[in-house]
Amino acid sequence: MNKQAEARVLEETADVLTGIGRRIRQLRTEKQLTLQALGERTGLSTSMLSLLERGKTGPSIGTLVVIASALEAQMSDLLEVNGHIDEGMVSRRDSQRVYETAEGVLRRILKHDRHRGVEIAVNEYEPGTANSHEPHGHDGFEYGLVLDGALKVTVDGRTHALEPGDLISYQSTRPHRIANAGRSRARALWINFKQA
Repeated sequence: MNKQAEARVLEETADVLTGIGRRIRQLRTEKQLTLQALGERTGLSTSMLSLLERGKTGPSIGTLVVIASALEAQMSDLLEVNGHIDEGMVSRRDSQRVYETAEGVLRRILKHDRHRGVEIAVNEYEPGTANSHEPHGHDGFEYGLVLDGALKVTVDGRTHALEPGDLISYQSTRPHRIANAGRSRARALWINFKQA
């Protein structure tokens, strides 16, 4: 990744973190929860939640799942920075949001269609990285297609080794973790459906 692209990703990540923080605060307020009450529901400290709400720290996918669940929302609800739905037919690469979901893991949202309950993304994993430290579950159903490299997807404690062209699908409520144990970058197309 060149320096210009890296700077763009860092800037977009900062914008996304600010947006996520605003959404967490908004949903927490709508539920009439204090930071302490949300902390009790999630097991996260009030200081950590405060940092998240102010966009001062980046949450892991696992943390987002836990917070979304505590707020009775979808993880994707926390990621909608502008709070609007783009109904355009074409999703241009330059307008697609890219953010770092964990160290060395980038997620590019190709399309988030809340009305139809689907999110399509391309995830990139540097060697030795994973979407979270521990397997987590959340509402919905997902399909993952490996485009480049190799991924190990653990679902309910069983690990599946995936190569380019391999597809995995599972109920998202089942604890899962996606990792790149290889020596090269891995890329995968991921489609998440919101549970009806």
